Amino acid sequence: MKSNEIIGWLLEGDVSIQYQTYRDLLNIDKPRLRKKIEKEGWGSQFLSCRLRNGHWGKSFYQPKWTSSHYTLLDLKNLAISPDNKTIKETLDIIFKNLKGPDGGILPIGIDKKSDVCVNGMVLNYSSYFRVKEELLKSIVDFLLSQQVADGGFNCHSNRKGCEHSSLHSTLSVLEGVWEYKKNGYGYRLKELEKVKRDSEEFILMHRLFKSDKTGEIINPNFLKLYYPSRWYYDILKAMDYFQCAHVKYDPRMDDAIKVIQSKKNKDGLWNLTSPHHGQTHFDMEKAGKPSRWNTLRALRVLKYYQGFK
Repeated sequence: MKSNEIIGWLLEGDVSIQYQTYRDLLNIDKPRLRKKIEKEGWGSQFLSCRLRNGHWGKSFYQPKWTSSHYTLLDLKNLAISPDNKTIKETLDIIFKNLKGPDGGILPIGIDKKSDVCVNGMVLNYSSYFRVKEELLKSIVDFLLSQQVADGGFNCHSNRKGCEHSSLHSTLSVLEGVWEYKKNGYGYRLKELEKVKRDSEEFILMHRLFKSDKTGEIINPNFLKLYYPSRWYYDILKAMDYFQCAHVKYDPRMDDAIKVIQSKKNKDGLWNLTSPHHGQTHFDMEKAGKPSRWNTLRALRVLKYYQGFK
C-alpha cells in the first residue's frame, strides 16, 4: 500500500485512531473529532462498562485487565478528553480511598506496600486527567524514593530489594513523569527531570532490548508488538515514548528501529501479536491481523526518527 492508502486505511478505523492519525501523522488537530471519542466506538464501549460503584471490574486493580486501573490507562491512550466527568469521578474515588501509608496508590499485602510500576501508570493517567497536584505529591514522593542506583526503577525495590532496574517498571515511571511534566505540574519537577534523564539513559544503555553486559536479547517478548501493552515493556512502546517525549535521536536506538521496520508486512502495515493473557472488556483488534494501533504507533516513531532509518 502507498502512504496515502495507509493513511486512508487508518482513517477508516475507530474515532480514536482517526484523531491520532490526524494529530500525529498529518499534523492536524481536530478537537471536534476528539470529543466524539467518548460518544462513539471504543471510548464509548469502555465508559459503558463502568459499574454503579464507580469502578470498572471488581475493584481498582482486579481483575486484569478490566479493573479501573487498566481501563483508565486504556482511556488515556485513546486520547479521550481529559475533562470527562465520569473518569474524574472514578479518580476521586481512587484518591480518597486507596492511598497507602507510603503515599502510593494500591497498598497490597499485609505490609501495605505500594507497587512502583502501578504508581508510574497512576501518575501517567492521573496527570493526563488533571488530578489536583496536591493529590499527586505523595505519589511523586513515593516514586522518587524508589529510584535504583543504576538510574531506573524496579517493582521489587520496596519489597524484596533489588540491585538492577527493570525495563518494565522504568518505562512505566518514565511515561508518568513525562505526562506529569507535560501537563504543567511543578512539585519536585527538577528531581523528576533528572529521573527522566537517568531512566532514559538506562533504557538506551540496553539498546532498548539487549543486556548491557553480553549484548544478548534480554527477553524475546520485548521484540513483539503488543497492544494494549498493559504494564509490559516492548520496543515499540519504548520508542513511542521517546518520540512522544521528544527525545533526540541516539544511535543506540538503531537496533530497535530496525526491528520495528522489519515487522512491517507486505502491505506496509504492522500486525498485532497475541495479547497479554487476562480478561478484557472487549478486543479492539484481532491478533495476527493488521493492526491500526501498531501501524499508527510505528509510523509516528518512524516519522520522528525518519532521518535515522
